[in-house]
Order: sequence, then structure tokens, then C-alpha cells
Amino acid sequence: MKLRIVLITVITFIICTAPLTDAKTVKKAQGSENISDLSKFNEQLVKVTNSAIPTVVSISAEKKAGSPRESKRMPMPFPVPKEAKALGSGVIIDKRGYIVTNNHVVKNTKSITITLFDKRTFPCELVGSDPATDIAVIKISGTVPQDLPVAVMADSDTLKVGEIAIAIGNPFGFGHTVTMGIISATGREGFGLADYEYFIQTDAAINPGNSGGALININGKLIGINTAIFSRNGGYMGIGFAIPSNMVKQVVDELINKGKVTRGWLGVYIQNITPEIAKNFKFEGRKGVLVADIMKDSPAKNAKIEIGDIIISVNGVEVSDINQLRRYVASLKPGSTAKVKIFRGGQELEREVLIAELPAQAQAPEEKMEEVDTIGMRVGDITEENAYKFRITDTTGVIVLEIQEQSPAYEAGMMVGDIIKEIENTPVENVDKYNELLKQYEKKETLLLLVKRGGIHKFVVIKKQ
Repeated sequence: MKLRIVLITVITFIICTAPLTDAKTVKKAQGSENISDLSKFNEQLVKVTNSAIPTVVSISAEKKAGSPRESKRMPMPFPVPKEAKALGSGVIIDKRGYIVTNNHVVKNTKSITITLFDKRTFPCELVGSDPATDIAVIKISGTVPQDLPVAVMADSDTLKVGEIAIAIGNPFGFGHTVTMGIISATGREGFGLADYEYFIQTDAAINPGNSGGALININGKLIGINTAIFSRNGGYMGIGFAIPSNMVKQVVDELINKGKVTRGWLGVYIQNITPEIAKNFKFEGRKGVLVADIMKDSPAKNAKIEIGDIIISVNGVEVSDINQLRRYVASLKPGSTAKVKIFRGGQELEREVLIAELPAQAQAPEEKMEEVDTIGMRVGDITEENAYKFRITDTTGVIVLEIQEQSPAYEAGMMVGDIIKEIENTPVENVDKYNELLKQYEKKETLLLLVKRGGIHKFVVIKKQ
């Protein structure tokens, strides 16, 4: 009996202690593997950032004296101090010295200088800009160094939420700063930062000065150009936005090769489908956009698309909302034919539309007037782009695009997005008529304007002094 007890005890001891010994060994091995994995990840992170940092440049742009600039946090522009320096970032994309940045970094500048990672500085010239996407291309002037590092672009259409994202730029003038986060979302739009938006959202720290800098993936490839932040205090709050690399590549190629961006154009005013609209039009689909109006002599008009039609697809690509339709049509080449499927009167129809080029003034309405006028405003014609941007359906009048602080218009309470319908009881059809009336009444101390704001008309008296 005693022997039996001893044997059971020994066996029990072996059974109880063996698993404990194995567990410690396994735990130790797993800890080593975890440390090893972290080390490998850290090494990869250091490797990709070290290879990408030299492709990012610091930009110093001297603004033109008195040039108004727009705030990204409010619709009211404010004046730039004389000889102001705009600090931003850029990414080298071609060994010939081409650098991509944001339009708002180099807009209204008289000189641009870049600083490389190795502290060399070079003057640059503006190749072209596209306010509609907030993208610009600059180029090193004169002799271009042969050892320029160039960023490699990734396919931004394959991005997935949760991927690691690394931002490189010059926040607050701290050169070549690196921060890391993840892709928080893709396809963000509707902020009013640009006419064509499809932003990557990231929580990698982005601050003023990061504009135009690089957003790269874990392989060191460029996935976006950092352009804006959501902030209540002007600093980082965990939400930053970048223009996806595929959009950047398309715009950059056209700016370098043509000096401008050409976009396809339908010529329709559109709105999203709501349950109420769908019910009234007896439309059972979940997607599509409603044609609210059609521009005169437009491709849509010539193709016999009508007000009240619901556009379902273009070239077989399903239309989800107005932003998606605008982006897709803009990507079509002028002169090409598009098959547009519409819903009308309970049935689906197909129309062939000859895509035209988006009118130049619609692409960059802010460039129509070079200077702010005598009462402190910059105005533009009502185009398809302006109508979309400011959510208006008027076809006559001029729209206020910028207002100079402390100007007569500013003091009178005029706002960006106002539609000026009359000056001194005389109808204003377009910018030419607006300028004509300003000159006609230039000696008057006050101007009586009929303004439409938020669908309501009101009279505004502007005191010139």
C-alpha cells in the first residue's frame, strides 16, 4: 500500500510539474518572438521613412502684397500681411525637378524656394495649378541636381481602412518631421475644401506646414498628399485629410504635359435622391441623381436629357451620388461618347452623350478677376462649378467668391456665396455687367445692392468710405 501511494505521488508530481515547465518555456519563446516581430517592424519603419524623407521638401513661398487668402476653417478670407512667407511642404515626383504640392501653398506668390533634406536650397517656378483639387506643380529653376530622390506612387484605390500611414512634412517649420497613424477612412468628401474631393482620412499627426507633404504606406510608397485638418483650435485633433495618389497622378500628368487640367462636362444641375424624391418620381432604386436643371447648349441638352430625369449610370458605372458622378464625368476625355442610363416616367432609357470640355471659367472661377474690386470683393459668373460649390440654382447674377477684410463690402456684411442680383436697381446678369455698373457708379458714395442669400433676397447698402 505504501509503495502504491509513493508511485501515485511521483506520477502526480510528474504530471503536475511537466505542463508548468512547458508553459514557462512556451511563454518565454513567445516573448522572444514578440520582441523579434517588434524589432523587425521597427527596422522596416526606419527603413521606409529614411528612404522617403529625402523626397519631401520644405517650401517657402513669398506671397504677393495685399493678396487675400482663404481660411480653411471659415468661409471668410482674410488679408495676407505684406511680404508674407507661406511655409509648406512638397514631394519630388520626377528627376527633372518636378515637385507636387498644394495649390493653397503657392497661390498668389511672387517667388518660391525649396529646401531639400540635405539643406540645399533652390528657386522654383510654378508649372501649373488646379484649384479644383488643390494641387499644384512647381519645378526647380535652372540646373537640376542629378541626385534628386523621387517618390514612388502607390495605387490609392487599393487602400484599406486600418492600414498604417506615415506623414512626412514641415509642421510649424520643423523640417522633415515624421508621424505615424492609420488610414481612418477613405472617400471623404463634402467639406468645401476643393471642388473635387475624395480624401483619405488619417490620424497621423498633421499640422500647419504639413500641407503638400507626403502620406506614405508601410512600403514607403506615396499614397496621398496631405492637404487639410479638421480642427477647432488650428492644431492637430486626430483628423487629417490627404488627396489620394491616383487623383494626384492624373492631375500632375496634365499640369506637366498641358499646363492645365481638362475635364469632361455634362452641363447639368443635379441633386441627390431622397426617399421623398424617389417616391414622387416612382423610382424604386436606391442610388442615382436627379437632374434639377440643364445648362443651355450643353452636352446633356443636345442628348435630350430632361429636367426630372434620374441618372442611374454612365458607361455602365453605377451612379451613387452627385460627388461620384461629378468626379467620374470629369475624368472622361472631352470628345468621347458616354452612354448615360436614365430613369424617366417609370422606364429606363439610354442616351449617348458627346462629352464636352468643362469651360475654363468653370474650372477656375476664382481666376476670372485678377484683383479684388474697388469695394473689396472678388466675384465670378454663376457656372456649373460655382452652382455646385455654393448649392445654388440661379442662372443669372454674380457670386461672391472672396471678400477682403475691413473693406466696404466686409463692413456692409457681405458674405462669400452671396449672389448679387442688382446694383442700383439695375439687373446684374454676369461679371461684365457687374464691372460696368461699378464703373458707372464709381463716384457715388454708397451703392444699393440686391443680394440673394440662402434663398432670400435682401438689400445691402455699401458705403465706399
